[in-house]
Amino acid sequence: MLATGARGPKVVAFGGGHGLYATLSALRHVTDNLTAVVTVADDGGSSGRLRGELGILPPGDLRMALSALCDDGEWGQLWRDVLQHRFATDGPLDQHASGNLLIAALWGLLGDPVAGLDYVGRLLGIRGRVLPMCSVPIDIEADIDDHGHTHIVRGQSAVAVAPGIVERVRLSPENAPARPEVIEAITDADWAIFGPGSWYTSVIPHLMIPDIRQALQESSARVALSLNLAIDNETTGMTHADHVRSFIDYADGNRLDMVIADPTAIEDLDELFDVVRDEGAHLVLRQINSRTNRTVHDSLRYAAALRDAFEGTITDID
Repeated sequence: MLATGARGPKVVAFGGGHGLYATLSALRHVTDNLTAVVTVADDGGSSGRLRGELGILPPGDLRMALSALCDDGEWGQLWRDVLQHRFATDGPLDQHASGNLLIAALWGLLGDPVAGLDYVGRLLGIRGRVLPMCSVPIDIEADIDDHGHTHIVRGQSAVAVAPGIVERVRLSPENAPARPEVIEAITDADWAIFGPGSWYTSVIPHLMIPDIRQALQESSARVALSLNLAIDNETTGMTHADHVRSFIDYADGNRLDMVIADPTAIEDLDELFDVVRDEGAHLVLRQINSRTNRTVHDSLRYAAALRDAFEGTITDID
């Protein structure tokens, strides 16, 4: 749980994997009033194996979010490394992350995913809270156009690498209930932030949960979208403006107040501005990539952009 009197605006960050890790690594410099809401669709790697064998939520993206928020001291950094450690063996432990096993053990002992994550958060001294999007694992199904032939691909790990253009995604179960703690966090939030991340398997699924869409509609929280620094396999053929159009489509009537983009990563800047303006939102242009790798976020640059957005220090292009 958040400490009483924690600093900064109340922010809910939606996503999964490395994209959410980047946002949380930046947000921790801006606020302690932070809730990470994590997708539960992963069916590959260590998470997929544990999900299949134990019938639990996939723990990997939740582990990543916890690691991003750990305390800066020696204790927190050591436990972050423990959570992220992967075994390298010739046996069944190969490539399992130790943090995934720890989370799975706590879930087995406590019988409550949120309680287990809160205990890990206390162990790491995290700033904020990490919550699963739903109480049950979900599956992703996509209609993909591969050179004019549309076929259905099932499963997060398969959708992420399938060749072709994603036309539409669906979730199973279709109306999975959101965790009540997620709805509470949205209700109390000043900001709700989506992205960056794998578009159709980490970002968009949150908008497809009816409870989350309704909570966003009823909340006074402002909604921000942080665009990716690069186009990935899931978004082949899409411009950054297309990302915004896609977000608006899946948001199903929910407002979008702000879009954060790195101008050095945008090739369709005029088109992007037009789409954002037509939505009645603001476009925040800040260089947030690393000086050494343009496809990786610099946490301090990203934090500065988020702070500007929260404080209203924004610059729309004319």
